[in-house]
Amino acid sequence: MKILNTLLFALFISTFFAQIKTPAASPKGMFNQTVGLTDIEVEYSRPSAKGRVVFGDVVPYNKMWRTGANANSTIQFSSDVKLNGQSILKGKYAIFTIPNPNEWSIILYKTHNHRGTPQPFLDSLVALKLYVTPENLPSHVETFTIQMDSIEMQYANLNLMWEKTLIPIKVEVPTNQLAIENIKTAMSGPLYSDYYAAAQYFFQTKTESKLALSYIDKAIQLKATEIPFWYTRLQSELQALNGDYKSAIKTAKISLEAAQKANNLDYVKMNQSNIEKWSSGKK
Repeated sequence: MKILNTLLFALFISTFFAQIKTPAASPKGMFNQTVGLTDIEVEYSRPSAKGRVVFGDVVPYNKMWRTGANANSTIQFSSDVKLNGQSILKGKYAIFTIPNPNEWSIILYKTHNHRGTPQPFLDSLVALKLYVTPENLPSHVETFTIQMDSIEMQYANLNLMWEKTLIPIKVEVPTNQLAIENIKTAMSGPLYSDYYAAAQYFFQTKTESKLALSYIDKAIQLKATEIPFWYTRLQSELQALNGDYKSAIKTAKISLEAAQKANNLDYVKMNQSNIEKWSSGKK
């Protein structure tokens, strides 16, 4: 009985402590960002400076750093990308860095199940190695931060920031290639919405204007009834882009009337502006 009571007490204590949750000193951070048609996911832990000198002390120079705390910081790409002009295949990678005052080494590593740096570190598992010049931040960043900004359809900036140090990395994504592949796939049996999406993409990127016009014409033909005013506005824009201003004005008036009925003031204004511009001979 004494042994049974001891076992039951031990089980109770074990269960009790298993339910206790305490905050991590370096809490987990993560974000997902779509750039063009590429999804980028970053997971990392976020230590704080807490009055300490970070680079050259807490994080030594010329020594590999896990780029955060706790488990590996990781980055995942849904398509092949370029980092500072160097190609890397889609997939998930651990992020390691070697800080120095004038140059950082950025290493993307093929395995990402390490608590610290890999032991042993194998060059054969290095997917990419970059050398980046650090920049000075105008203000202090207390907590280690990885974020993306300057997001365009073809690229974005990946920034590592802590203390007053910024490590910028340009991420280029194959948006045009992916979009064209998607368009070609969809065109094997497209709906009117697929034709519209293809025309809209080419219009936004200022490419393939004749093909884009044929796509929006086809979209409107397939839709047949209750043509959305944004469809006819795009059609008018593409007609004008192809030099047919007479048709563009006529189509813009159709879009304007539909936008007025829908009380969409933005499209009313855009159509009125285009009609006035094209009527005056401006391009």
